[in-house]
Amino acid sequence: MSAEKLFELRFPSKPERLCLVRALVKRSAEQVGCCDELTDKLVIALNEACMNVIQHAYQFDESGEIVLEIHAGENEIQFRLTDGAKLIELEKVEPRDLEDVRPGGLGVHFIREIMDDTDMGHLQNGEGNYLAMKKTIY
Repeated sequence: MSAEKLFELRFPSKPERLCLVRALVKRSAEQVGCCDELTDKLVIALNEACMNVIQHAYQFDESGEIVLEIHAGENEIQFRLTDGAKLIELEKVEPRDLEDVRPGGLGVHFIREIMDDTDMGHLQNGEGNYLAMKKTIY
């Protein structure tokens, strides 16, 4: 399937920039025909994914850059986040047990629940990480 690039957004790893990311994801999802419920879920997933990059990959270093690409195919929307942070330990990226009741730490759980497919890894040049996510449009 060929997907059309809708947007590429580069932004600093600052939590206050996530309001712009949420607005872009919401508008993009609406534009490609996502229903309100799916749009809201996609906004949550992307917000959580970006916050994880800010918190865990960059460790709140606001000088880092995050790149968000949004693509749309015939019946799906795709998101790709890349960063230039130190390589994360992929095997340690696991959702927290839902029985472990405490604030925070559910981002990976939300992302995996909302998205149909996720792929995470290191950039080929060894200087950063990526998270690719796909969701069927309904």
